[in-house]
Amino acid sequence: MYKGASHKIWSVLMVSPFVIFFLLFWLLPLAFGAWISLHNWNISSGNLGFIGIENYKSILTPGTLYYDLFINGLKNTLYFVVISVPPLVLISLALALIIDNLPEKFKPVYRTIFFISYSISVTAVSAIFLWLFNGNGGYVNNVLESIGIISEPINWLGEQPYAWVTILIATVWWTIGFNMMLFINALDEVDGSLYEAADLDGAGAFSKFVSVTWPQIRNVAFFILIMTVIASFNLYGQTRLITAGGPEQSTNSLIMNIQTSVFSMNQLGIGSAMAIIMGFIMMLIIGFQYWISYRNKE
Repeated sequence: MYKGASHKIWSVLMVSPFVIFFLLFWLLPLAFGAWISLHNWNISSGNLGFIGIENYKSILTPGTLYYDLFINGLKNTLYFVVISVPPLVLISLALALIIDNLPEKFKPVYRTIFFISYSISVTAVSAIFLWLFNGNGGYVNNVLESIGIISEPINWLGEQPYAWVTILIATVWWTIGFNMMLFINALDEVDGSLYEAADLDGAGAFSKFVSVTWPQIRNVAFFILIMTVIASFNLYGQTRLITAGGPEQSTNSLIMNIQTSVFSMNQLGIGSAMAIIMGFIMMLIIGFQYWISYRNKE
């Protein structure tokens, strides 16, 4: 009896740090943000009183300043999610498959090569791609002109769709290594005897991927898909530092516009309401993904 009680105490002690940090850094800030969103609260004057859902009405009423700010940021963010998630998932899977088929002595080297960019800060990544895609004397333009692909410099950062192309390339280069490592770990767990059986049946590479590899890594792939959607929805650093939201606010992400409402417009209540709505939209998207995955399993 005493031994069982001791195990329970140790179990509680081991779980307690996670519970404490979860409350301090996620649940309490979320609850406080929801509470602020129900108040007329600005940074300079503080809390000016409870106003219920008026902040939400201001954001969701067409024709208002906050509605335009929110919808513009939401459209830009959703557009980035659509164009970034497929390459971030598919390219990382392709790299993982390539590395998985390399000789064992080369695998650590290539894992490091592809993963190392993930350890670089967004500030450094943005500086690199600002230099590469500068419209006036940038490295990419110089290379394209030297080999005759273009006759005059492309304004990568000041015109569409080039601005989105630049942000997409920077994001893929920067974050692809994380998804790749998750896929590699999943591939390492696939039972090798299944491949041997497929070889005996005369299966080719594509058939083995469809029949053996994919069923074994599907759950990990679904997890990676969800995490990638969440990460893309939180677009901020690349657009802030590379394009500054331009041209003509076409790359202003939702988080950038939330920051604008708080720090430039002095409306902390409005910004909190935008963040709550953003979180609700993300929950709907992820819930839809879970529903699709459940239907496929059925």
